[in-house]
Amino acid sequence: MRQFINTKETLVTEAIDGMLRTAGGRLARLDGYPHIKVVLRTDWDRSKVALVSGGGSGHEPSHAGFVGQGMLAAAVCGDIFASPSVDAVLAGILAVTGKAGCLLIVKNYTGDRLNFGLAAERARAQGLKVNMVVVDDDVALPDLPQARGVAGTLFVHKIAGALADQGADLDTVTAAALQVIRGVASIGMSLDTCTVPGSPKEDRISPGKAELGLGIHGEAGIEQVEFSTARDAMTMVVDRLAPSMGPGPHVALLNNLGSTTPLEMSVLAEELARSRIGERIRWLVGPAPMMTSLDMRGFSVSLLPVTPVEEAALAAPVAPWAWPGCLPVGPVAVVPLPDGLAPIKPIPSRNDTTRALIDRCCRILIGAEADLNALDSKSGDGDTGSTLATAARALIGALDRLPLADHTQLYRAIGLELSQTMGGSSGVLLAIFFSAVGDASAAGQDPIGSLKAGLDRIQQVGGARPGDRTLLDALVPALEALPAGLDAAARAAREGADATARITRARAGRASYLAEANLAGHNDPGAEAVARLLEALARNEATGAS
Repeated sequence: MRQFINTKETLVTEAIDGMLRTAGGRLARLDGYPHIKVVLRTDWDRSKVALVSGGGSGHEPSHAGFVGQGMLAAAVCGDIFASPSVDAVLAGILAVTGKAGCLLIVKNYTGDRLNFGLAAERARAQGLKVNMVVVDDDVALPDLPQARGVAGTLFVHKIAGALADQGADLDTVTAAALQVIRGVASIGMSLDTCTVPGSPKEDRISPGKAELGLGIHGEAGIEQVEFSTARDAMTMVVDRLAPSMGPGPHVALLNNLGSTTPLEMSVLAEELARSRIGERIRWLVGPAPMMTSLDMRGFSVSLLPVTPVEEAALAAPVAPWAWPGCLPVGPVAVVPLPDGLAPIKPIPSRNDTTRALIDRCCRILIGAEADLNALDSKSGDGDTGSTLATAARALIGALDRLPLADHTQLYRAIGLELSQTMGGSSGVLLAIFFSAVGDASAAGQDPIGSLKAGLDRIQQVGGARPGDRTLLDALVPALEALPAGLDAAARAAREGADATARITRARAGRASYLAEANLAGHNDPGAEAVARLLEALARNEATGAS
């Protein structure tokens, strides 16, 4: 897999320097490259307890991203997924530790425990006060004697960091860190493994599966589970975390493991809030990438029961940009639509024939969703099928409130429904189309004349014409042929849609931005949708299907 790196040997040092150049002078590194990679505060007050953490790189923004006022005094960075050396850890300790002492915050991996532990011994031999705590928050493997340290470590950084920043002594800071460690529980889920620079990608997660309980170094999870929706994924995670929850209010940390999109993370945040433990979660950190696993397409949830002291520590302001804040979880705020935009509710009326026709049209488009998306990916952004299917589902849901017995008002109601539920330019154009059809019908036009009036209107507004490689290439000939029957209209639409595969210069829509080579041989998805709809209707008519 291609990655934006130079060499795996220089990856970490170059990344650290890239971060430091935009740190505004508040961070620096020790002069020990490439073996000693320590990021530290330039404004550090050695009279306070120093918090030092670190471990292998590849978890960015951890650990260097959390160096700053209110959190870490220094972070010791190893190579990708590799513990830093004893000398590197010792260098970090010596650089920031004064008379108040130092607390090492270590994730529970053998290399980290050994290297940080030996460095602590050597620092103590030099007369420094050094305590070490080990975070073991992963509950994926409940029978494991040594649970792994994962994203719950960030709670330790934040709470212990706030107390140290306020001037608490080493014993107080250490006791607070240990209390957090006893209470925190974490678990992750991913749809894909991570890509380690310089190594082939391990494709162990089967299609249609997700891995539950995997580690932040790409270690296999406890099991591969069926993946269907964000809701089901969060339910599985919550079910594993719930037995570990203590009494009282909790704070949750929703962590992006690397390449999950912000859109998906927001959906996961909503599902966490709506889950069976949602009412016990009073605050949320994230969603954000905080302790990642390179480009892993997954997320993790960490839960911590909090006291008022810990709540205040989590809410205390900090300098590190990577900390997204700890905010209260509340209801979704909803305000009324502005005047003039509130939906106009038509008077519902019943017509079983019209209802069946609309339902059939909608289900034809829903059934074509995947094929139209695949076709659109050749000449657009791959969402034509989804856009039409979303509108179709909404229209099915609106059938009971539509004026089915009054076609003039029905056209207008469909236009209004599409303007509210169908995204993109297609939704606007179809809303204009049906609104114009309704106006023409009200003026006395017959159904075909009304449809042609709607077609004229969208050509005026949208600017497209037949031959521009749009849905008009199928819709215009279909309406011209419609007086001869539905079968004739379907044949005309098919000929028009297939002709768009030979149009390599689009003059409207997203396809107009693409090179000719990308368009040749592929039907326009809008025209294809029109053709498929009319073909299916014609088949139904021929077979007498209702």
